[in-house]
Amino acid sequence: MNNFAIQSLRTFVDGAFKPATVLVKGGKISAILDFEESPDTEEFYPIGNKMLIPGLTDTHVHINEPGRTEWEGFITATQAAAAGGITALVDMPLNCTPVTTSASALKQKLDALEGKLWVDCGFWGGFVPESLPELDGLLKAGVLGVKSFTIHSGIDDFPMVGREDLRAAIEVIGEYDVPYLIHAELDSDEPRDADNQRVIGESYRSFLESRPKKWENDAIDMMIELAREAKARGDKIKVHIVHLSSAEAIPAIVRAREEGISITTETCPHYLTLSAETIPDGSTIFKCCPPIRELSNCRELWRGLEDGIIELIVSDHSPCTPHLKKVDSGDLETAWGGVSSLQFGLPLVWTEAQKFGLAPEKIIQLMAENTATFAGFGDRKGKIEVGFDADLVVFDPDTEFVIRPEIIEHRHKLTPYEGRSVFGVVEKTYLKGQLVWNSGHPVGEARGEPILRDVS
Repeated sequence: MNNFAIQSLRTFVDGAFKPATVLVKGGKISAILDFEESPDTEEFYPIGNKMLIPGLTDTHVHINEPGRTEWEGFITATQAAAAGGITALVDMPLNCTPVTTSASALKQKLDALEGKLWVDCGFWGGFVPESLPELDGLLKAGVLGVKSFTIHSGIDDFPMVGREDLRAAIEVIGEYDVPYLIHAELDSDEPRDADNQRVIGESYRSFLESRPKKWENDAIDMMIELAREAKARGDKIKVHIVHLSSAEAIPAIVRAREEGISITTETCPHYLTLSAETIPDGSTIFKCCPPIRELSNCRELWRGLEDGIIELIVSDHSPCTPHLKKVDSGDLETAWGGVSSLQFGLPLVWTEAQKFGLAPEKIIQLMAENTATFAGFGDRKGKIEVGFDADLVVFDPDTEFVIRPEIIEHRHKLTPYEGRSVFGVVEKTYLKGQLVWNSGHPVGEARGEPILRDVS
């Protein structure tokens, strides 16, 4: 392991930027010195006014391996993460084959990633109606939590759950003190006859109207009701709403917390930096579910972040092949729904936050400390603190760059952000004291490790 010191006038320590020198020994942060103190180490790296921040954690990433590596894979996803200042990911249980709904499927995933991780990686398990007998074993195998969909997931091997399925899962998951992640949409459209079918085609407005806020609001209300029932029975459950897009659901979440219900939520860069009014028809690279909504809704999501109601910003990186994205036909109805942005979350949010007044310190909290804590490893990642992993990022917040295909590390270069100018360059990324990204290139070899929940 490298033993060195790195010094910055803007080191993020104890929730604030201050001049400090960070000492690294054996992959851990061994000391944090005042700026004026001389470090007792041969390797010393002063970075001046560039920021030294903790490595970020992204808890919502579809890596798709094994089984769909033509969409993405551990090498490309984790290199993209390192390029974006992310030192820990949590992989979603679907879009891979097999889906991660059993302990044996998790083992296949662990076998598939050997020698491929450029950053550390944990795993969410999945629950679908037929996998209830597998759920206890999956949790004992070390997944960090469990995810379900209340609507069709997009792939048939990860079917949606109903209210009774959810009740059954809550009883099991509650025994393990881990979060239950919910893709919250309920299809409440009335049945349509042959003459009244909704046609989406290339129209973004039609696509947006086909998945209204009500679907999301209703699903969140249902999860709150189920959590209330569990609480009344004396059961504990941590409900987590993934990729919140409907700001209308925020008051219900606040009320539930006031009742003592454990419910958390996240949102994503695409809901914070894009708006429906500016999306051209036929631009399938903008399609995701739930959809990108109006600018007025976007503003309310930023308010939710400022108020501490939305606690995490994560990517929901959900790539696919250009063929499945229907980039040539522009068919929004049949195109795969997912935005690729894993590498660029920090600069995208950093740039947009200047317009909405969110403090830089808050961004680091939302993307590093809170995400690591949510995933269950906040005792060693997400902060620059003595004893923590030396996951460090040299970040230049004042330099502007343009997102272009040639700098994208994802397997496929399709992103709605192509051509967008943003501020914030990740210059160096250290994973447990080892330099893994430097000036636009990966360094060394894949040094990341799987993160499994301690079940002893």
